[in-house]
Amino acid sequence: MKIEDAIARFVDYIAFERRMAKGTVKNYTADLHDLALLAAKYGINDVEEVDSKLIREWQMQHMDCGEKPGTVKRRIASVSSWIHYLQRIGIIDSDIMAKVTVPKQPKHLPVFFKESETEHLYDEGLFGNDFQGRQDRLMLRMLYETGIRRSELAGLKEQSADLGALTLKVLGKRNKERIIPIEIELAHNISEHIALKRETMGECEWMFVNRKGQQISTDQVYQRVRKYMSQLSNADRISPHVFRHSFATHILKEGGDLRAIQELLGHESLSTTEIYTHVTREHLKEVYLTAHPRGKRNKK
Repeated sequence: MKIEDAIARFVDYIAFERRMAKGTVKNYTADLHDLALLAAKYGINDVEEVDSKLIREWQMQHMDCGEKPGTVKRRIASVSSWIHYLQRIGIIDSDIMAKVTVPKQPKHLPVFFKESETEHLYDEGLFGNDFQGRQDRLMLRMLYETGIRRSELAGLKEQSADLGALTLKVLGKRNKERIIPIEIELAHNISEHIALKRETMGECEWMFVNRKGQQISTDQVYQRVRKYMSQLSNADRISPHVFRHSFATHILKEGGDLRAIQELLGHESLSTTEIYTHVTREHLKEVYLTAHPRGKRNKK
């Protein structure tokens, strides 16, 4: 089978059968086509000719260009998924990935906003009282109070919120639904927003809309977060995902259950959620060194 045909078949599989997120499909496709370019350079056109030597060279090229280990690891994961898929459907019969070593990725603790910074999300003066300002304020509050991803926020519809039950139905990765509780004030704000949206923009099923009254994009969500949080926070990184980290970190600091946080975030593995325990330990260490007399003395 030609390499391009094998890629097209795999992309159809992950897009329509596995129903992976559009961003994931886009990354997998780009990675595989990039590998195909190197294969073509060596006159390799059939997938049966792809071997571990070619993949290792492709990996080293990206590492030599200064790509971060995490990016290289993602590229190898794309190829590995493709190769294992081709094995499963009988196109190739050997596991060539067994001879490919994945670069180790240094562990970085998640960046999160301080509670003193997120408190300003409840300051109406920051956002303005027109429809755009009020919608921006609600979007940022929902990111912080629910821990949802920006794609999940952009995908919310009016019917996603059950205001009577005080819950929010979210469609996460791989189209998995989860139910997130919301507090009564946020439910009241959602109700007000929907009424104002209908009055200002007309009927629309989407919870959050752009200036044309259409579904807001994930890029627009990112821009709104950057606009306001750049004024409020000195965090090393500012993005919608930092609200997700803040949500988990702040709950854990207040004694929240780790498995409950896992469910709220929609993590498949508890190990993914456990990174926040390291964040809270580092925070406690920082508080000790800053505030406790013995800590301050030993810090000098």
